[in-house]
Amino acid sequence: RPKSTASRCLPSIRLSSTNPIAATSSLTSRFVTSSKTPDNAVDVSPTRVTVAESFVRAFPTKVQPYLRLARLDKPIGTWLLLWPCCWSLGLAASSPVPDIKLMAACAIGAVIMRSAGCTINDLWDRDLDKKVERTRIRPIASGEISPQNAIKFLGVQLFAGLGVLSTFNTYTIALGASSLAFVVAYPLMKRIMGWPQFVLGLTYNWGALIGWPAVYGTAYWPATVPLYLAGVSWTLVYDSIYAHQDRTDDVLVGIKSTALTWGAHNKQFMTFFSASSIGCFAAAGYMVDLAYPFYGGLALAAAHLAWQVKTVDLNNVKDCHAKFVSNKWFGAIIFASICAGQI
Repeated sequence: RPKSTASRCLPSIRLSSTNPIAATSSLTSRFVTSSKTPDNAVDVSPTRVTVAESFVRAFPTKVQPYLRLARLDKPIGTWLLLWPCCWSLGLAASSPVPDIKLMAACAIGAVIMRSAGCTINDLWDRDLDKKVERTRIRPIASGEISPQNAIKFLGVQLFAGLGVLSTFNTYTIALGASSLAFVVAYPLMKRIMGWPQFVLGLTYNWGALIGWPAVYGTAYWPATVPLYLAGVSWTLVYDSIYAHQDRTDDVLVGIKSTALTWGAHNKQFMTFFSASSIGCFAAAGYMVDLAYPFYGGLALAAAHLAWQVKTVDLNNVKDCHAKFVSNKWFGAIIFASICAGQI
């Protein structure tokens, strides 16, 4: 998903040995020209190296492409996959602190399965990624990893994911394994339907159905279904914001998204699904008798979504990315609210 492309986008520069002053002027001119780009252009300004990127760079050069394929340098997707699991564990808890061992297992599983989903996505999209500015440097599209080696890597990821899933009870194992159909199908949906973010929501929020049976060995649908629908609606908001980064390239290569389907009505749809998400969260909390602090926190989460939709500049790539990444805090607010509601 979002990648820093600063190093790839810097203009190539040749310094003239016969006229270094002219060369320096040319260099300065080119950088000034590059800085005057429209909002939807690729940013060429220097970017801060994140902790996750530094972590990946600490590994041997031959290993780094596989870590980038797994998106270990971009942890936001792991947070978005993990939070629904934590919400469900919080609803099922009998105290403000959910089961720590189950949360740890969900966290490890989120890292592994998010990375496996990225490998599947990049295998599907390897030809399309070459045509999209933001994704050209992905390891498979750029040729750093061959499709054959990516498939072998995927086998390792799925085996590791199965190992984590096997630590849960039988009901949870069966329910968790059933999500693989959505993981495989999502990249195809971007080619055939105008709402692929809906399928992504079904995929990324499966953990909302997992937490409760992980605790009790069976589901409690009156609470977990509204929680799941709240997550799906949330995904339709944040991933539609995310999709605005690639609108121009998506039109050229034939990728579909809600950013294109909703057109001039994007913010109206985002407002609707924001309200839907908050309403479903409230219903889930009501079904397990969460106390008033939960609803106070939910109001704060609603304000966060309202801020995103109100202030996001859908024509500005950097702002879209910043708003998208901020959703890790939305997930944290919901989790904290559920825990507070168990007091």
